[in-house]
Amino acid sequence: NFPSTEANPDIIPGIPTVSKDVTVNEETKVWARIFRPNKLPSNDNTVVRLPIVFYFHVEHRLAPEHRLPTQYEDAIDTILWVKKQVLDPQGERWLRDYGDFTRCYLGGRGSGGNIAFHAAIKAADHDIKPLNINGIFLNQPMFGGKERLPSELKYATDQLIPLPVLDLLWELALPKATDRDHRYCNPMQDAVYKSKVSSLGRCLVISFDMDPMFDRVQAFVQMLVAEKVQVDARFDIVGFHNIDIVDTQRAQAILNIIKEFII
Repeated sequence: NFPSTEANPDIIPGIPTVSKDVTVNEETKVWARIFRPNKLPSNDNTVVRLPIVFYFHVEHRLAPEHRLPTQYEDAIDTILWVKKQVLDPQGERWLRDYGDFTRCYLGGRGSGGNIAFHAAIKAADHDIKPLNINGIFLNQPMFGGKERLPSELKYATDQLIPLPVLDLLWELALPKATDRDHRYCNPMQDAVYKSKVSSLGRCLVISFDMDPMFDRVQAFVQMLVAEKVQVDARFDIVGFHNIDIVDTQRAQAILNIIKEFII
């Protein structure tokens, strides 16, 4: 049983946000939690609209029962659900009244960063107007490949994600009969996918030197730069994969970087 926190649609003293849970897709049971600040900024007594941030910790379907690209499809469903709300006069009020649908951002950490990247690529194949994706932010995104890179070999026995664990995760998540050079795992190896990267716009990438996937992320950034994507890469020599889970000071620093990127 994983710990969970209930949504709080009513203001609670000491908590700066309110939240509510919504069903994105009745058939797949995918749901999301919407957050908004208690104190909404205003200008001349008019509420200032806030950017809409899709953070992919959405309650999507999981592997191995549901292999990739199921999770990307759930992400696209979420984007299209938000589009429906802003177009529907009876749509979700928090999005209609407070969201700036011309300023949408996709992001996530680890596998969520992988989902954000692929969802942004796939969104170009859908009519999401009037939504506009201004950029993506990827915190320690999860990528891989058949070839062992130096950082993977250096941290092959990493306590959190040693190489056998990474290999198993990809084996359980990737489509059957594929390997770790599949575009879902290693987009740097897919020429067709690389040709679509230029549509991403701005991209923030955060990684740490002690992450076994550090060299993967560097190669990913090099691909973005080669495809003329506007990249803000933040690499730190001190830190490891999922450091923001155990280091609250570092978590706040990462949050501040993302906030600056979105604002």
